[in-house]
Amino acid sequence: MTTRSNIDELLKGFRQRRILVVGDLMLDRYVSGTVTRISPEAPVPVVLVNREQSRPGGAANVAANICALGGQALMAGIVGDDAAGKELTSILAARGIAPDGVVHDGRVRTTVKMRILAERQQVVRVDYENPEVVDDGLVEKLCARLTVVVPQVDAVIVEDYGKGVVCRPVVQAILKAAQGTKVLVGFDPKDNRELGMTALALATPNFMEACLAAGVPYKPLGDDPLKNPLLIKAGEILMQKWNCTLLIITLGPHGMYLVSRTEAPIHIPTVAREVFDVSGAGDTVIATAMMALASGANHRLAAMVANTAAGVVVAKVGTAACSADELRAAWQALA
Repeated sequence: MTTRSNIDELLKGFRQRRILVVGDLMLDRYVSGTVTRISPEAPVPVVLVNREQSRPGGAANVAANICALGGQALMAGIVGDDAAGKELTSILAARGIAPDGVVHDGRVRTTVKMRILAERQQVVRVDYENPEVVDDGLVEKLCARLTVVVPQVDAVIVEDYGKGVVCRPVVQAILKAAQGTKVLVGFDPKDNRELGMTALALATPNFMEACLAAGVPYKPLGDDPLKNPLLIKAGEILMQKWNCTLLIITLGPHGMYLVSRTEAPIHIPTVAREVFDVSGAGDTVIATAMMALASGANHRLAAMVANTAAGVVVAKVGTAACSADELRAAWQALA
């Protein structure tokens, strides 16, 4: 574990990093209230609303985590020219997230995930989206912006939520623009799609995503992840498939499995003391790990810092970010 002065130095480095996040932008809405009765119309609870809140979701939550940690975040993706798109753009601007690569189009419906909660418990989620309208023309516009923006940053995070923005042409535009530069490229996958990923500085699939991408059968981890041959095999395959420098396979309550070119694979147990909501925890992991790598941290330190940040956000309600102060306090509590 690093010392207090070391973590302060790392967080100081965060403030100098410019990170571009490319992926599926979403608006997360939370409608909160209380339940005192069941509806006479159907056997469902009646939620008396007392609060409504909107937050950046999907890839936008990765950018929010970067800003919360003190970094400079730039956003690239596609949103609709609708009320939700304008609200999301306003929220990003308020958090200091630069929309340099965001394409607006009237045919697109901005993805919205509305969660209705009662006494901090989710009752139902309602989704609004139409990802099928992301066509070649929109992709070309996005790729043109990426060609300009990618060389101007320290790192790029490709955050796939399976809504159509992360596709082979977008990935190839990023890799081509980063080639021959010092720009680090990270990838957080969603589905097992062949995107031509290669030369990755960082990849952060969860265990199921890792199994899918590696082509190995998925089975529950068990109590000792390092004794699971599927986890070990998936790690070996993905390191080769993605030509990856650092692979972090997130394991939920079991922590992380770290595969690196610089040391033997290790298991990092979770540091979460209370798990209330895992929404967006993966966003926090890749945002923190990439910030750490771009700031000069070694692979183990980057993973451990990301693990600590994830432990902070899972104790919060809904999609959330870990601030630099929260990360510092959580890290020092582990010392």
